[in-house]
Amino acid sequence: MNRIVFLLVPGLHLLDLAGPAQVFSTAADTGLPYGLAYVADHPAGEPADGTEGGREDVLTAQGLPLRAPAAWPDLTAADTVLVPGWRWGIRPLHAPPISGHAARRLAAHHAAGGTVASVCAGAFALAHAGLLDGRRCTTHHQLQDALARRHPRATVVRDVLYVTDGRVVTSAGIASGIDLALHMVAARHGPGAAARIARTMVVYARRNGDQPQAGVMLRHRAHLSDAVHRAQDLIDTGYTRPLPLHRLAAAAGVSERTLTRRFAAATGLTPLRYQQELRLEHAEHLIGQGATADTAARAVGFTDARMLRRLRARA
Repeated sequence: MNRIVFLLVPGLHLLDLAGPAQVFSTAADTGLPYGLAYVADHPAGEPADGTEGGREDVLTAQGLPLRAPAAWPDLTAADTVLVPGWRWGIRPLHAPPISGHAARRLAAHHAAGGTVASVCAGAFALAHAGLLDGRRCTTHHQLQDALARRHPRATVVRDVLYVTDGRVVTSAGIASGIDLALHMVAARHGPGAAARIARTMVVYARRNGDQPQAGVMLRHRAHLSDAVHRAQDLIDTGYTRPLPLHRLAAAAGVSERTLTRRFAAATGLTPLRYQQELRLEHAEHLIGQGATADTAARAVGFTDARMLRRLRARA
């Protein structure tokens, strides 16, 4: 079981929390091994809004109080601690974003092999724990300058949805938490699993962080054709294998002619061309990691490197 532990601080934005929580909850509904947990934190000098049975109230920026345990759960290296952002006008950015205890728990979890993540202003919590020193990171575009000034040892990457660096994952503002969570699912379970979750949530599966191999999805998943999504799910998970049109049509539940027509209307490509673009993108990634063109071609399903060279020249 991979637990996602959300650290809740006063003034947190509901969508910063609800977006990733919905992604991982939907992933669990599809059979993936995720569980969700929550812990309340109040920075030094901020009293709890209320306590009952070891649980504390955390007032959100939208005025809805949330009640969560004050005690941290026991964590394993398979777990992720995710810090949603908060409305920065509620608390000065120079004030401690989280308690010293929470900062130590974040640092210890990462040192033990766990993953930490943030949405929006949550990056300030990771920085407060010393986890952004010497790392690339991002945050809401209105907070990037402040993060860079307050934490000069961090490298703030601008105009991206999320950044991954050494089991530290940071994302931009508000709705980008959904992109961060989909990216984390894709990294662990493949882009097909992330695409199915995005389709269930009726969101556009944007993928423009540090995973260039997901760019095809960025360009060709922004549609609502369920039949085409089903065919793409099969191609995404089996792009290295031959996928005849009749098999794709059967998976989509339509005729071969209908699938070809709908696929072109939704993506601007034929199913074969979509598969080739996936292969090309993954091959480029392998070549960028030091593989030869011949090795990359075989790895992505080409029988030899000539087709890969032709596609690269065309691109």
